[in-house]
Order: sequence, then structure tokens, then C-alpha cells
Amino acid sequence: QNRGKPPNRYSPDIGKTSKYPIANHVSTEKLSEPLKAFVHQLSAIHIPTKVSEALKDPKWVQAIKEEMKALEKNQTWTLETIPRGKKTIGCRWVFTIKHNADGSIERYKARLVAKDYEETFAPVAKLNTVRVLLSLAANLDWPLHQFDVKNAFLHGELTEEVYMDIPPGYNTTQTGTVCRLRKALYGLKQSPRAWFGRFTMAMKNNGFKQCNSDHTLFLKHRKGKVTALIIYVDDMIITGNDKQEISQLQDYLATEFEMKDLGGLKYFLGIEVARSQQGIFLSQRKYVLDLLTDTGMLDCKPADTPIVQNHHLGEYPDQVLTNKERYQRLVGRLIYLSHTRPDIAYAVSVVSQFMHSPSEDHMNAVLRILRYLKSAPGKGLMFSKHGHLNIDGYSDADWAGNVTDRKSTSGYFTFVGGNLVTWRSKKQNVVALSSAEAEFRGMTKGICELLWLRKLLTELGYKPTSTMNLFCDNKAAIAIAQNPVQHDRTKHVEVDRHFIKQKLEAKVFQFPFVKSEDQLADILTKAISSKAFHNSLDQLGIGDIYAPT
Repeated sequence: QNRGKPPNRYSPDIGKTSKYPIANHVSTEKLSEPLKAFVHQLSAIHIPTKVSEALKDPKWVQAIKEEMKALEKNQTWTLETIPRGKKTIGCRWVFTIKHNADGSIERYKARLVAKDYEETFAPVAKLNTVRVLLSLAANLDWPLHQFDVKNAFLHGELTEEVYMDIPPGYNTTQTGTVCRLRKALYGLKQSPRAWFGRFTMAMKNNGFKQCNSDHTLFLKHRKGKVTALIIYVDDMIITGNDKQEISQLQDYLATEFEMKDLGGLKYFLGIEVARSQQGIFLSQRKYVLDLLTDTGMLDCKPADTPIVQNHHLGEYPDQVLTNKERYQRLVGRLIYLSHTRPDIAYAVSVVSQFMHSPSEDHMNAVLRILRYLKSAPGKGLMFSKHGHLNIDGYSDADWAGNVTDRKSTSGYFTFVGGNLVTWRSKKQNVVALSSAEAEFRGMTKGICELLWLRKLLTELGYKPTSTMNLFCDNKAAIAIAQNPVQHDRTKHVEVDRHFIKQKLEAKVFQFPFVKSEDQLADILTKAISSKAFHNSLDQLGIGDIYAPT
């Protein structure tokens, strides 16, 4: 049995002899020629994880040299003998590839990062906000431009005394010396704050306002039009309906920072973006294939659902423990993947509850998710044009489903303009005394998310005019929300009830009843049959443009 151990050597030909070749599950035949070229470029390259690997390839050696040149030009450090009592921090190389708009390789990039310093702040965009912008772009035909800032963090001066080891691959004639950092470096806790402060000032000087719903989103309203920029460390997306302002913003940023225009949005934080007349498609196809390759699961037998029904996963006295580090690493990678794969959200939520002491059963559940991913590596989210910008949600909860502590799991899906933008599957903090109470607590979380979306759209200049719907399949929970009379059975959820009552009276939202079989959020709270599961995915706009025909 394959326990997910990586093969000794990965060969692209391995699938030809496999009983379950990956080619049966992922294909590029439906893509346009430019997109096909981009995807093939993306798939063809191996990115090294160790400096020893990189030093064997002239392209990566050159990338290291270029980064060292930039660091020296910037006078990032001076070579000094370390004073007594001082310690050095480590450093390591991180490798990545930057692509041109047509998918060809723009450059091989090596970045030196300081390690051992906890990063306490980083200008990281909420991916929920990014998905809202994509839904607006799909509905309103907005362009999507992508840029990055070269050596963004090196703009900040360091006031503290910080010493760092000599970087791997750096040749120096001065023996016994270390690097005293004079400028901020990636990985230092001071760096992101210094860079983001500098960037924020530049945006405000250009007439942009920082959005209250997400501080990494900057907005400018002019003549009834809007321009939006969202930043993730040093990667940014610019969109909106003011073409003149977008052009001016690009020119302005180029005078402030060393900018790289990456063209239309295609690849952002490991997420692939494909745009056509049908809409905008988000997936992590390459990420899934890399994950399957790294775990030796590329040729595994695929599964049709991410988790088995009635799984009874819990903590038992006789459980056989498994490798904790490997388990945590795999679950961490799956959590990141769930940013574009809501279909695995419930399964990942379950396996992430056992990080502290995982058993073989828990590891088998993780491997089951990988087997499910093998069935459709290219699955992702489609953002289509629906002709409206309404906000709706679906909220659901199971009751006492956790076998260890009898807590319930609640989940919600929210839609903007008919497109799925946010979701959550989470175990509740307290034990619910009834299914109605579990559903009611779940509704509260869904309402908070709808209110955040309403606030975000209002700041963007598209305040919802219609009442928001939160679809629920529990009549008792709806009755508790709508009935202002307090009962003994509801007084312990009184705060939630007052919060909901206030919003209902303001006609901000309503709770239409939906039959259980039409409750889309069902897949976030329990393992359901394969047929019901795949029906829900179709209605959620989760599809696969890479599925072979």
C-alpha cells in the first residue's frame, strides 16, 4: 500500500505504465492556443527547493548572481566581525519563475530571505477580496492587470543591529566575518511593515483611499468610475472601469518603484487564472499535480469524493500514531489548496482537527483527499456574467457530528453577482443542545460574512439595492431568528438572536427556507453521497476546463 512516500525519481513517462494514468484526468485540449502554451510552460519547469539543486543548473546560478548583484548595489549589508554576545540569524534561497503575459518565461528569480525571524506583519490580501474583484470583473467586463515590484522589501532602512550568516553560494575573501544588515531583507519581521508603509503613502499621495474592509485594497473614485488595486506582499492586481486612471496609475507607480508589468492576470500566488468569453476560471492545477508528484500519488487510484460517508474520524485510545510532521505539512498544503477548491473544504476541516496527534486513520483520510484530487486536478471556480451584483448565501450545520466531543460543524457559501466568492467549514466552539441551535449559530457566521461583503461592495461603489438572502433548511432556526419572543430554550444564544433581529428589522437580509436536497452548504458540514456531492458542485460553479473529453 502506498503511504504517500515520494518515488525515488519522478519521470514524466511514469503515467504511461500506470493503471490510472494522470492523462485520463487532466488535458489542455479545450484551451485556446495562447493559454495552452502558458499552461505547458508552467508545467514543464521544475523549481528547486534546495540551493544545492539550484547550483547544478546554469539558469538558477545566474538568478542567484543577479540577486546578489542587486543586494550589493543596494548596500543591503556590510561584512563585519560579529561582536561578543551577539547571534546571527540564518538565511536561505527561495526560487520562483516569473512569466510574461503569453506564458513564456520572463525570468528565473532567486530571492535571499532571512530565516529564524517570525514575520509578525505582511501586507497580505484576503483571497476573499480577490474573488469578489474577479466576480465584478466577470459581471462588468473589467480588465485585470498584474504587476510586481522588484525587490520591494529592500526599500526599507534597518535601525536595529541584526547580523546574518554568509548566504549559501556567496564567495568572500574575508574569513570569520558575517553580514551586518543595513537594509531590510525578506523574512525580517520589520521588512513588510516598512515596505507596506512606503507603498501606502505612495498610493495615498496619488489620491487613492485604503479600503476599510481590507487594508490591502486601494480605491479611487473619479467621475462615477472606480479603480481598484489589491496588493499581496509585492504582487498586485489592478482593475476597474476607469481606463484612463488605470493607465495613469501604472505610469505613477513606475516612477515610484521598479515595476514589472506582467500583462493580463494569468498566475497569482500559485493560482492559475484563465479568461475567455465564458468567464474567468480559477484553478490550482499545477499545485495539485506537484502535490501528487511530491507525495508519490500521481498514479494512485482516484476517488470520487474527498471523504467517505459516516467516517467516524476521531481520537481513540487504541489509535496507531503516524508521522506528525509529514501529516501537518500535507494538511497545510491542502488548506492552501482549498482557496480555489471549496469541494475539499469540509474534508480538510476534519483532518486539520488532528494536527497535534494524528493517527494512521487520519493519514488515510488525507490520502483519500489526494486520491480525490487525482480524479480532477484541474477543478476550480468559474466566474461568469450573470447581469446583477446581488449578494446571497447558504448556511447549514450538522448536529453533534463530532464523535470525540459532540460539537457541530457549520458552513456557509456566499455569492456576489451569482458567483461563489467565500466559504467556510468549521467546527463550532460549543456543544449545541438541538439541531435548531446548531443551525442558528451557523446562520450567525453566514450573516457576518454577508455584512462584510455588503460593506466591501459599498466601498467599491456598488451598494446592494436588494435584500440579501441567506438560505437555510431548518424551519425551527428561522423561527428563532424571526420570533422576537424569548424562550428558555434560546436564552443562551441571546446575543446572536438580538444581532440577527436588528438586521432583520432593518431589512438588510431575509431567510428564505430551502429544502435539504437544495441546500448547497450541505457539503461543508458532512460527507454526502457521490451523486449529491457532484450535483452541488455543478450548482456552485465548480467545474473543470482541463477535463479530458
